[in-house]
Amino acid sequence: MTELLASPLFGISLTLLVYHLAEHLYRRTRFILFNPVAMSIFSIIVLLKVLDIPYADYNNGGRMILFLLGPSVVALALPLYQRRQEILKRKLPILLGILAGAISSIISAAGIAWLLGGSHEVVLSLVPKSVTTPIAIGIVEKIGGIVPLTAALVVLTGCLGAICGPEFCRVIGIRSSAATGLAVGTASHGIGTARLLGEDRFAGAIAGLAIGLNGLATALIVPLLWLLFELF
Repeated sequence: MTELLASPLFGISLTLLVYHLAEHLYRRTRFILFNPVAMSIFSIIVLLKVLDIPYADYNNGGRMILFLLGPSVVALALPLYQRRQEILKRKLPILLGILAGAISSIISAAGIAWLLGGSHEVVLSLVPKSVTTPIAIGIVEKIGGIVPLTAALVVLTGCLGAICGPEFCRVIGIRSSAATGLAVGTASHGIGTARLLGEDRFAGAIAGLAIGLNGLATALIVPLLWLLFELF
């Protein structure tokens, strides 16, 4: 039994099974809190805790799934290519929106932590919370943050955006698919984008573009803000 739990097949099978059930539940209910990614994360944590299964054993398969994160982000180029003409017509608002989103995301998270007395490492770990995991980890390794904390915050940010991002946009009066996709993709990267792709192909395409451009903008902006932070 121990050998089975330590096998990569266990982590992969458990993840796929739980996600399949969570997706089925979401499709049946359409209840926003039953977002498949958020439900899968919560369910797997509970299962590992209740059954007393070491996370290291589960992660033998989890690492293989994590490896697919990079190719999955690249696959978002397909809907982007299919709607390229519509996107090019909006290129200036998109670029300005992503720039504003990147700056506000960094300042709002790291700035609040700093004002509340967070440690140097914690503040730096919050900086890339709204970019996709591979880029966020690369950034935080360079600036000296806490990698596990950043990874957890990135996933949490993505889940929150997927659960309530589109609804929040509607509440504040945003009706444009392009604007919704830009906001969700910039703020909550791949997890939020995955939801949009299932509801609005054009919004999903814009969100996919926002993931890459926000990652690039954040990687360029962070060193400048880091220098200012070091001065204070």
